[in-house]
Amino acid sequence: MATYNGDLSQIGISQEEKDKLVAEVIRYVLFKTHQSAGCPIKRDELTQLITKNYRQWSLPALIINEATEKLSSIFGYEMRELQRSRSSSNKQGRMSQQSSADAKSYIVVSQLPSDIYCKFVNNKENAHVTGFTFVVISIIHLAGGKLSEDNLWHHLRRLGLNESDDKHPLFGSTKQALESLVQQRYLRKEKVNCPEGNTVMYELAERALDESVSEKVKDYIAQIANKDTASVEAD
Repeated sequence: MATYNGDLSQIGISQEEKDKLVAEVIRYVLFKTHQSAGCPIKRDELTQLITKNYRQWSLPALIINEATEKLSSIFGYEMRELQRSRSSSNKQGRMSQQSSADAKSYIVVSQLPSDIYCKFVNNKENAHVTGFTFVVISIIHLAGGKLSEDNLWHHLRRLGLNESDDKHPLFGSTKQALESLVQQRYLRKEKVNCPEGNTVMYELAERALDESVSEKVKDYIAQIANKDTASVEAD
């Protein structure tokens, strides 16, 4: 994304005003990412922040583009746009309207190599959250990318996680821990009409389908499969 190199007076703001808006967007993105545990930030939020005192139609794109560049060059973060993808099942009108309403949003991703990030930046106190996310994504990946809520909890109960537990020593409410993966766009959740009645389905969403995540999941599953094969051969 390129910064605007033309005459700022053509869009009615000064260099100082533009720099102030860029700084406000960067501050908002960093604080909101930390405050909401990495949940995506809607583009509408940034647009409202930029246009609360300005009405120029081209201003949001200019400011967001420059904020994205500065987050990368100064802070070492990629502000990555998520485009909400369609579910594999057919949605009704209300669900489709909801998807289009919040179609564009952003997440902040470190540009550090994973080994350096893990050694110097990653908070070890949150390792259980990362592990839970990885396990849930792996289970649904092995199920073909989509799994019913009942089947998902069946697998999680085998790992000692019960959906009725709201006082887990690490997660507190285990249901809320799973719901947070929906809010962070690792999973998509929807009700599906079946002959037996309504069933809640979980499906891999944009962040879980991102190559950086999906490749790690595939490598991990391959390692487990190779260990199991080696164990059987040894026996």
